[in-house]
Amino acid sequence: MDSTRKDMPGRLLRLLSLLQSRREWPGAELADRLGVTVRTVRRDVERLRALDYPVEGTTGTAGGYRLISGRNLPPLLLDDEEAVAVAVGLVTSAGGSVAGIEESSMRALAKLEQVLPARLRPRLAAMGGVTEAVPYRHAHPADPATLAVLASVCRDRRVLTFSYRRREGSEERRVEPYNLVSAHGRWYLLAYDPGREDWRTFRVDRIAEPRPTHHRFDPRDLPARDAADYLTRSFAEATYRHTARMTVRLPADQVRARVFAGIPGEIEDHGPGECAIRLTADSPELVVQYIAAVAALGAEFTLQTTDEITRRLRDLAARLAP
Repeated sequence: MDSTRKDMPGRLLRLLSLLQSRREWPGAELADRLGVTVRTVRRDVERLRALDYPVEGTTGTAGGYRLISGRNLPPLLLDDEEAVAVAVGLVTSAGGSVAGIEESSMRALAKLEQVLPARLRPRLAAMGGVTEAVPYRHAHPADPATLAVLASVCRDRRVLTFSYRRREGSEERRVEPYNLVSAHGRWYLLAYDPGREDWRTFRVDRIAEPRPTHHRFDPRDLPARDAADYLTRSFAEATYRHTARMTVRLPADQVRARVFAGIPGEIEDHGPGECAIRLTADSPELVVQYIAAVAALGAEFTLQTTDEITRRLRDLAARLAP
């Protein structure tokens, strides 16, 4: 593949940006800006027209082009996975801590749906309609194509089968998908498992080969206020491989508001000036991070944990010491 064809997607975006920046461009000047021939510019303009961008030719000694204003917005130059990735970012931003970002993100998602090709609108509508977010600072990647499939089956209430990776190996699961939730920096699928007769959560990054079936189901009553609330409660009640317990000289509400939205575990209210926190995770590194987050509040605390966590905390303190 020659370099001109290989660079075409990025060049089309640059060409479109140039056409939007001023009323009219001579073809030779566009070619010079893009580092291609006038013939290549002519071909790229035809590609934009095929995507419904209203590019008009102008008369003159050398001829030129302009982007006509005042018409309906044409499709964006995004492929399917890029469009879903943008939707994922907007949905995740809606659960962020920046003031006003929830409303702004939802408005942007609505506008994105309006200008995308028709084939993509149901996928973005699914992302916006069946996703919730719990605020967190650090995100882990999830496959946009997998997220799009999961969002679609949640919206359409279609039974889903997939391969799920666990420590012991992979297993096949068949569930009634309910909702997608972004929490603790990861995406989770909340679903009802008829085989186990209970609700289950699945990490999306561990889901492989999601396969929608033709079977539809009536959604069951969720034993929580919403999907995000259910996931937060399930994390709080869970016990993983590594656990620590902290007693902190701060009110429980203050600790919960300042750090606990992104930390799996439980908080016990011990009165107006003290609370106890149970921290739990699959890796000792995460437990150390959670302890450090609580300690950063600056209040007095006592800690009960395993020898391994204690050793890691001492190693961290030694590295941080001047």
